[in-house]
Amino acid sequence: MKTTRFYMSILLLFLSLANNAQDFHLSNEIGHFTAANAFSINQSGFIFVCDAGTNEIVKMDTLGNVLKTIGGYGRENYLFDEPADIFANTLNVYVADRNNDRIQIYDKDLNYLSTFSTPLSGDENYSFRYPTGIAVYSQGDFFVLDSDNARILKFNFRGELQTAIGGYDNANYVFDNPKKIAMNGGGKIFVIDEAALVLFDTFGNFIKRQDLDFEPDNINIGSDFICLSADSTIYYSRIDNASANNFLFNSFEPGLDEKIENAAIFNSKLYLLTGTKILIYKITGRKN
Repeated sequence: MKTTRFYMSILLLFLSLANNAQDFHLSNEIGHFTAANAFSINQSGFIFVCDAGTNEIVKMDTLGNVLKTIGGYGRENYLFDEPADIFANTLNVYVADRNNDRIQIYDKDLNYLSTFSTPLSGDENYSFRYPTGIAVYSQGDFFVLDSDNARILKFNFRGELQTAIGGYDNANYVFDNPKKIAMNGGGKIFVIDEAALVLFDTFGNFIKRQDLDFEPDNINIGSDFICLSADSTIYYSRIDNASANNFLFNSFEPGLDEKIENAAIFNSKLYLLTGTKILIYKITGRKN
């Protein structure tokens, strides 16, 4: 038994070293925001930012050129009331418009396509309020974090409810305080729940809960890396660098005078979103 524990310790040490920290070098600062709270970088390298302070969505390139801005306060198709999260792929952009109880859908150039909302007076099992997270699967299914009911609702591309994850009376899983959601290319759903990272499959079946020694505020998943942001620190790990579904996180604290709202690793660069700007770091060192 002692021998087994010894070899397990050696294995965990090896995995930790294999996931060794990178070196980050600040190369650029872009953007001018009021109270940015989320961003998404699509596969083409365009950046979409939620600015809750101005109720705007900003599309930028990685050099910081603003390509288009939509928004302002209101309920019309191009207006928002505290946009809380955003997801972008090469075709569409999805915005969780929190206080308007809806998901706004635009094309990649921020032209309005449609609105998805649920009747507040209808079936409570189908309705969501105050959405604070949005994730979209490659097959068209999308997942909405219903903050009012502490659950995640899965809808197909026609807007039909497929399943509910969590909720106050769900026998399968009850969240403590779900904050944000993200999805990887394989269809796994990642949920920040207080100081834990909870994983589900695309059908809503529970996979794993990983307790953390920090409490993240946001999550971002790219093709290779998962990034968690917590106040002034980010925690990151390769998607494929996990032991029994537990991710081995490294940390980076850049010493900013602002809270880190979100972080993403894209094309060997780290993008950090604060309330007022995006900082871009070149990544050097060990290739994991």
